[in-house]
Amino acid sequence: MLRLEKRPAPSQAWGIGAPILAVVLTMIAGGLMFAILSLPDAGLAAAREAGEIGFGEYVFGHIPVMIARGAEAIRTIFWDPLFHERFGPFLRGQLLVKAGPLILIAIGLSLGFRAGIWNIGAEGQYIIGAICGAGFGLAFYPSESILIFPGMIVAGAIGGWLWSMIPAILKIGFRTNEILVSLLLVYVAESILALAATGFLKNPEGRGFPGSRNLARHPGTDNPELIAGTGIHMGVVAALIAVIAAYVVLNRHMFGYQVKLTGQAPRAARFHGVDPNKLVIACMGISGALAGLAGLFEVSGPAGQISIDFNVGYGFTAIIVAFLGRLHPVGILLAGLLMALTYVGGELAQTRMSLPASAIQAFQGMLLFFLLALDLFTNYRIRGRRREVAA
Repeated sequence: MLRLEKRPAPSQAWGIGAPILAVVLTMIAGGLMFAILSLPDAGLAAAREAGEIGFGEYVFGHIPVMIARGAEAIRTIFWDPLFHERFGPFLRGQLLVKAGPLILIAIGLSLGFRAGIWNIGAEGQYIIGAICGAGFGLAFYPSESILIFPGMIVAGAIGGWLWSMIPAILKIGFRTNEILVSLLLVYVAESILALAATGFLKNPEGRGFPGSRNLARHPGTDNPELIAGTGIHMGVVAALIAVIAAYVVLNRHMFGYQVKLTGQAPRAARFHGVDPNKLVIACMGISGALAGLAGLFEVSGPAGQISIDFNVGYGFTAIIVAFLGRLHPVGILLAGLLMALTYVGGELAQTRMSLPASAIQAFQGMLLFFLLALDLFTNYRIRGRRREVAA
């Protein structure tokens, strides 16, 4: 029989190898999923109705096609966005654009996760930051002042920060669970988003269609390309700055020391004088502000406007990025690029191979599943248990 035995200390080999192995297993399992999806249902139905062959024979006969389609899907997702002669140059820029908000949000989440503070509602903070930033810009429309966009950045950060303060204050004052409160606030934020798109931020010249004015097309409120033809904007720069700042804070600042100490030894942190309430406010506030910034950069750049379907799940995907990057700034940078690759490559696969969007989402979910499963072996190992034979 097998049993799990706790390790005396976390395994460094598994800590480094688990994310890599999770990616490999995801590619294998995803390839099998895409292979099964490539099975032609119409041909199977016709064959079964005619009584020519059974299900097993039909599947077996299409194994070569399924393998080829599965391999093609994996190549399209992971290889073509980087090295395709025709699409590569443009998609490499889009890779950074997609990675920007993921990295920005994940950096903020990682500080709280290290300290045992679980902000699961970054998606809501992302939405509110976008609404506040867009609202600030639209309040001065049609002005083209160069001061408007910096004001939008500040408004977006404050919006995300304020939304994150709700679960933080409730946790401190009433000992509520920040996981549940922050998650439920996502649905409140989505309701506010729908209200903004159809009400107080609706474009008066939109002929009745929901959505705000297009911020990306107005000189005062747009987040323009920094490198022509790539789509790279200020959000990408902000993400890189966040990575550098987080690395410095965690390794050279007292706050970073308090974050790591609280996560590793909460009682020792209290004896060392760390105020857990202040840490909750700080970690939740930083993660909320960075999520709000991500929302602002997205609404003023790629998205262009506040719409009902503005949020695309970056706040939730960033949780995968944070854990895949082992809560380390450099790891998060690499994990964000990898996850962005699944977005860009997934969209390419949907277009070129007619794969459903839900299959790409399931593929991303597999990555989290394998990562969490393999993380178990960082702190535990499998041991055999001998059966006791009755005398």
